[in-house]
Amino acid sequence: MPRIALIHALAHSVAPINAAFERDWREARRMNLLDDSLSADLAASGRGLDAAMHARFERLADYAVDCGAEGILFTCSAFGPCIEAVAKRHAGIPVLKPNEAMVEEAAAGSGPLGLVASFAATLQSMPAEFPASVPLELALAEGALEALNAGDGAQHDALVAEQARALAARGCTRIALAQFSMARAVVAEATGLPVLTTVDSAVRALRVRLQPRDGAQT
Repeated sequence: MPRIALIHALAHSVAPINAAFERDWREARRMNLLDDSLSADLAASGRGLDAAMHARFERLADYAVDCGAEGILFTCSAFGPCIEAVAKRHAGIPVLKPNEAMVEEAAAGSGPLGLVASFAATLQSMPAEFPASVPLELALAEGALEALNAGDGAQHDALVAEQARALAARGCTRIALAQFSMARAVVAEATGLPVLTTVDSAVRALRVRLQPRDGAQT
């Protein structure tokens, strides 16, 4: 089975993606790398995704490959350009941005897509990754990430669901949750709309891309 490196910038992303693998691809071998200073440093520095941040991502990816990773999934959606540079550096293996697979699935649908995030930087970087054919409505669940950091998962989920309902009221026909840490929120019940999550889309995409190797070893 292929070894997949899961590289996290938020501790809250670890459980959702591992749960998705347990549901949909338990046989895959996973390694989890967490640097929870990445998001904090990005928010505090005011320098954006500068050369120093790019170098940090390169080092994380190089370590994963040195450990035998045959695929890499980054799980924080605010670092798109850094991840794209890593993908070029390690072109011989699948390197996925956290939202890459979800964007592909969203492009196959129709109607306005409501994109909810709990980290403001995500709403600055992520919309550009969607094709122009996907009409977007954006919403920030203010205070949700802080609630999750404080251990109040119920408040986090309520704030995310509130923004999802607001997007539904604005005419969105489906909802996308922009961050792995948000997959825990039960948005479909709150809105009655189809919901795309980065975790489920990412596992599906990795399995498809690595299936030839997977099949050869089984």
